[in-house]
Amino acid sequence: MNATLMKRLFRVIHFGSNADVDSLCRRIVEEQRKQGHARVAQELERILKDKPPEDIAPSTGALQRLPTSRRDSAPLVQDIPVDKLRHHMVLPDVVERRFHRIEREFAARTRLAKHGLKPRHRILLYGPPGCGKSLGAERLAWSTGLPLRKVRFDTLLSSYFGETMANLRKVFEAAQASPCALFLDECDTLARSRTVCNDVGEITRITNALLEMLESYTGDGLVIAATNIDSALDTALFRRFDEVLKVPLPGIKEISQLLKTTLSPIETDVAISWHDLSLAMDGMSGSDVVHVAQSAAKHCVLEGRQRVGDEDIRRALAEIHERHQAC
Repeated sequence: MNATLMKRLFRVIHFGSNADVDSLCRRIVEEQRKQGHARVAQELERILKDKPPEDIAPSTGALQRLPTSRRDSAPLVQDIPVDKLRHHMVLPDVVERRFHRIEREFAARTRLAKHGLKPRHRILLYGPPGCGKSLGAERLAWSTGLPLRKVRFDTLLSSYFGETMANLRKVFEAAQASPCALFLDECDTLARSRTVCNDVGEITRITNALLEMLESYTGDGLVIAATNIDSALDTALFRRFDEVLKVPLPGIKEISQLLKTTLSPIETDVAISWHDLSLAMDGMSGSDVVHVAQSAAKHCVLEGRQRVGDEDIRRALAEIHERHQAC
């Protein structure tokens, strides 16, 4: 760790610390001394003896509260634990590079700031259902180390005049104060095009409010929005994002990778024709491909067999086709 950064972090931790943190600070001093970093250890020890400067407020030790609705105090966001975040994606190379660029820029945000540059921090993901937009939001949160907070539209939206905008403002204020990956799934719920919408009242005001909040957001986290129907979005919304990224349906290569990855916990028959199976699934969403693979694996286990075969996968594929036809 850079010595200057270590001192800065050490000072903030110490002046808002309890006895346990103070003990940890002293342990770090000893560790630095053992590693031969005598000068750094000496400077850290001096910080422990200093009085806190005025620009560092003592910590209350309280966790940041989640925003709640004004009427019934219901939580407006859902916190998704880090250990529940999915982060493995199978994407075309060009899309993978764009995701990776967002992650690299966030990691290098301090370096970019020295040159007056800002990382991409307002991301719009769009594409057909099941293509991986929610998975993309989880991946970005996991890769950046940010807590993922998913907006709950069931509590955010209100039939009372002005309450939806007030709830939305609370959500953005909380994201501004406490860095996170704020996820607005199906954001077309809030940002319907003002030119095609029949309601020129409350819906227009909500869209305008969302545009203003996106424009003024300067937090240290990410705002990630997702939609299935980009044509229904207000065109002004696209200009509020630093990155507008289409998440496509998987191609033949990606389908094959998805099948193999999903079936990796169980043995597969060497005679499986991955290419032929992928061709048979061409046009399917990534979530459907994963569902087919999981169904094949479960059928194999229930039958008491050790290996998934070509027939297991084709059976599961036929079942999902039947389900879609029934819908």
